[in-house]
Formats: sequence, structure tokens, C-alpha cells
Amino acid sequence: MNKIRKIIHIDMDAFYASVEQLDNPELKGKPVAVGGSRERGVVAAASYEARKYGVRSAMSSKVAKRKCPDLIFVKPRFSRYKEISNQIREVFFEYTDLVEPLSLDEAYLDVTYVKKGKPSATLIAQEIRKRILEETKLTASAGVSYNKFLAKVASDVNKPNGIFVVTPKNAQDFIDNLEVRKFFGIGKVTAEKLNKMGIWFGRDLKQIDRFELVRLFGKSGNYYYEISRGEDLRPVQPFRERKSVGAEQTFFTDLFTENDLESELLGIADILWERYERSNAKARTLTLKYKYADFEQHTRSKTITGWVTGKNELIEGAKDLLHSETFIKGIRLLGLTLSNFQHEEKNEPVQLTIDF
Repeated sequence: MNKIRKIIHIDMDAFYASVEQLDNPELKGKPVAVGGSRERGVVAAASYEARKYGVRSAMSSKVAKRKCPDLIFVKPRFSRYKEISNQIREVFFEYTDLVEPLSLDEAYLDVTYVKKGKPSATLIAQEIRKRILEETKLTASAGVSYNKFLAKVASDVNKPNGIFVVTPKNAQDFIDNLEVRKFFGIGKVTAEKLNKMGIWFGRDLKQIDRFELVRLFGKSGNYYYEISRGEDLRPVQPFRERKSVGAEQTFFTDLFTENDLESELLGIADILWERYERSNAKARTLTLKYKYADFEQHTRSKTITGWVTGKNELIEGAKDLLHSETFIKGIRLLGLTLSNFQHEEKNEPVQLTIDF
């Protein structure tokens, strides 16, 4: 019989906004939005003081400002967030090598076999949260269970600065009484579709057979069937490679001329090159993304023979893509992405491609 896994999901509380409040005491206790501006852009993260007004990540700045007139916009500092994230991960690795980061502010840990401390996932989670607070002055929430789905959902139950445990014994009761909109892996649109079918809680979802769920939702139907029964066999995967690296900018006022667009593109290329160098990867495909003021979005890509090896090569490729386009309306966003790459330690044969 397989040993029951012990999985922890650690989720930092309003991470980006909390870092800004930590580094700037004048922001403490105030509604803060990281990213965007008063007029343009999108909120990347919101402090809990801002969330009380309904401000959320991915919300447009205009809507956020309407909801919270006193909202303070702060430019993101990803190098600082990465610095603290690395500090937190060092704590994780003291307890287990099976750490799967989902982003800078959250990760799964498999502590079935722990490197130090008592063999209790709950006690380990409590100790990790204490260590994070002591070393970074930031709070984290934790979910503890026997699989990734339940640990992820559990970490949200007592947020912020809380912990929740779902044991094999109480798992089905927990799932039965959980709203489907709170299921990890069920988005807003799917939740609304399920609600229209009369499916509001886990106990309702569990009544639908596998074949019907697959018919309605494709491959995802299998996942819904299994998680409604507390089944999730996905392991914690510590080695997840990036598939791409990118940078983009939303402008305060729409841009109309190629000179203005090229000037902004050079700044975006600078940021992208810095991130690309840190990724230790070799990219073959460069993609330009642009978005009109009415949110209509387009992309244009170029794949080279070999690899992008220098900043000037990146800049020239970006300019070629930009000047190959005919812009018919004002541009509110530009972005660049490098993709189709492999990490340096791999020695795989290279498939040659034709420039276009």
C-alpha cells in the first residue's frame, strides 16, 4: 500500500503589496495597488486594505480607482520580490527537497519524508510560517493535506496569516461543503456553467458521473470527477522549466507614431534582456505583442536559425517585427517575449528553422 502523502501549500499574503508596505512604512495600513496607474494599466496585486473595497489583481486601474478613491499605486519591483522569494525558498529546502514553486509567492512542499523536525506536516507548516515571519517580517498562509488539490484549497480558508488542515478522515465532508467556485482548477466561467446546472457545492458535483462530465467539459471533466472525491495523484514536481520569458508595458496615453513605439520598445527590450540572461536559456523565437486602445490584441513572431545571443540581436529583431506592422489605431500596450528555448545544461539536437 502506498504511503499517504503529506503536502503543504504555502501562499504568501498579498505578497507584492506586503513587500511594498514593509519597505515603505508610510504605506502600512493603507490601500495599495502594485502595478498600473491612476488612469491606465492593470493591478498586479492589492493589499488587504484595498481588497476590502473590492480591488483585485487583474482589475483595470480605472475600475480599481473607482472602487477605492484613496488607492495608492506603486510601481512593481520584481527584483526585490525575487530576492525575498529566494529567501523564503531557502527555508523550504531546509525541510524537503521536493519544492514546486508556482510563482514567486506560493509553492507546494512534499514533506512525506522530512529532512528535519517532527514528521508532522501540520507542525512543519506552522514552523515554516514562523520562520518566514521571523526572517522576512511577512506573513504566509498554509494548507495541509494528502494531495495538492486539497492543500491548495485549504491554504485559502484561513487567509491571511492562517493555516487549515484537511485530513483523509474529514476530506470528503470538506469537499462536499465546498462551493465549486472555490475549487482550484474551476474558473469563473466553468463555475457559472455548473451553477446553471444546479451544481453549487462539491456534493452536487459528486453526483455527476465521469462520462457526463467529460462530455460537458472535455478532459477537464476527468479532473472534476476525481477532485470531487478527494482524488489527486499529481506529485510535487521540483524541476519545472520556464517555457518563455517576457516583458510588456501599458502606456499612460495611447501611442500613434512608430518613433514613439520604437522608443518604448527599446526600454521593454532592456528589461527582457535582463530577464533572459537570468533564465540561463537559449531562445529561438521572438514575439511582439501589441494592444490597441479598444483592447484588440495582435502578435507577430519570428524564429531564427540558432539562438538569440546578444542584446543588439534582440533589439534589431524587435524593431524588424515592429516596422513590419501597420498600426491603424492608437497603441496602449507593447510586449516582447522570447520562447522556444531550452536550458544550457541540455545537449539536445537542434532543429534548424527558416527565417521569415
